[in-house]
Amino acid sequence: MSNTPKPVAKVSLFPITAAIWRNESTEGDKFYSVTFERSYRDRDGNWKSANSFNGDELLLLAKVADLAHTEVSKLKSSDGKVQPSGESAAA
Repeated sequence: MSNTPKPVAKVSLFPITAAIWRNESTEGDKFYSVTFERSYRDRDGNWKSANSFNGDELLLLAKVADLAHTEVSKLKSSDGKVQPSGESAAA
C-alpha cells in the first residue's frame, strides 16, 4: 500500500484540474494549498500532464481557480479549526 499523500479534493474543467491539499504548519495551524495541472496527449496519443498554460487557457485556469477557492472555503468551514490565510490561532 502506498503512503503517497492524496489531495482532499479536486475540481476540474477539462483539460485543467486543481488538486486541493490539507497541510499543517510547524506551529500546528492547518491550511490548504492548491496545485494546478493541464492534461494533454503527446504525439503518440499518451496522456501527459503539465503545470504550464498558454494564453488561450488562462481564462479556464481562472475559472478552475475560482472553483478551487469555493471548495477550499467549504473545507475550511467544515473543519471549523482551520485558520484563514494570514491569521494566527492566537488572533
